[in-house]
Amino acid sequence: MTLLLTVFAAVVVTAIWYIKNDRTLMLGILCWMFWGASVMWLVDAVAEYIELGAEMFIPALEDMINDAFLGLAVIALALVIWIVILLIKDPRGTVRERLKKKK
Repeated sequence: MTLLLTVFAAVVVTAIWYIKNDRTLMLGILCWMFWGASVMWLVDAVAEYIELGAEMFIPALEDMINDAFLGLAVIALALVIWIVILLIKDPRGTVRERLKKKK
């Protein structure tokens, strides 16, 4: 489930990045984070398949729910990191303008 969620997020963000082609949103960083997480979960799935064999494809409902929450947590963490990077780098200068107006 974690692999499916991160691959889905990676595909969606990559499609948005490709269609938008807006470098100021820094979607490339988000793509790399999601694709990196997808590769990590793929390696984990292969290792689990080597260890468990066909039993891996018959997960319990509780395991699927736990994996779904873990996948959503990974997606949320990647989004938070991306937003922090956007705020720090401020490619459009929005934060700088707001701070100048307050002074």
